[in-house]
Amino acid sequence: MYQDKTLVCKDCGQEFVFTAGEQQFYAEKGFENEPQRCRSCRNARKNNRTERPQRETYAAVCAECGAETQVPFMPREDRPVYCRDCYSAKRAAL
Repeated sequence: MYQDKTLVCKDCGQEFVFTAGEQQFYAEKGFENEPQRCRSCRNARKNNRTERPQRETYAAVCAECGAETQVPFMPREDRPVYCRDCYSAKRAAL
């Protein structure tokens, strides 16, 4: 039913094979477009995407246990801030 196809990578310009098995997988998943990048360029894009900049953290004191902690948001005086353990315990209690 499916036959191997030779495609050209839009990033590096190298030819790569879109195998019959890959075509069948794409069809089963409902993908309508053929891949545009070779495996190495796809992997390179995937690796670059996962390298996110480090989030800025802010020092705070846990409202429950009083421990110093780091949070990924600017603490406000009108809202309590919890350390990871106390926050997890509060969520589990809900």
